[in-house]
Amino acid sequence: MSPTVSESEFEDLSRQAEIDGTAPRVGAIIDRGGQVLLLERHDTGPIKAPLKLPGATVLSGESLAEAVARGVREETGLIVTGIRHHVGDFDYLSPDAHPVRRLHFAVDVATTDPIRLTAHARYVWAPLDGELPVTSSIRRILDTYRNLVLG
Repeated sequence: MSPTVSESEFEDLSRQAEIDGTAPRVGAIIDRGGQVLLLERHDTGPIKAPLKLPGATVLSGESLAEAVARGVREETGLIVTGIRHHVGDFDYLSPDAHPVRRLHFAVDVATTDPIRLTAHARYVWAPLDGELPVTSSIRRILDTYRNLVLG
């Protein structure tokens, strides 16, 4: 995998998360002709959870690029071949009240099928120009990505 995002940019993002006291997590935007891959959690409650982007928690000693590739592979079975852009990030508190920074990257994959889910109920290819069933934070990331792609 040869990322377009430079090693120094990955290092700066990791260092800033550490300085800010946030645990880094990564999310991947996989685009298939103007549609992005979104995952649905297994949900048994009365309120349907919003869809999410594939991603992972960055493990100790793991680079952001390695975490992106691992997260995509583990959650979808797809192989990341390149990381094109750092699209943006947002901070939030985990369920156990720890600060987290979710960093999002636009990635290329070897092929967009088959999708092999391991931890989610289903997936959907959602059009970027449609109403996306995601959180407002993810919607802002995808709006930034759309502007980046469309110029």
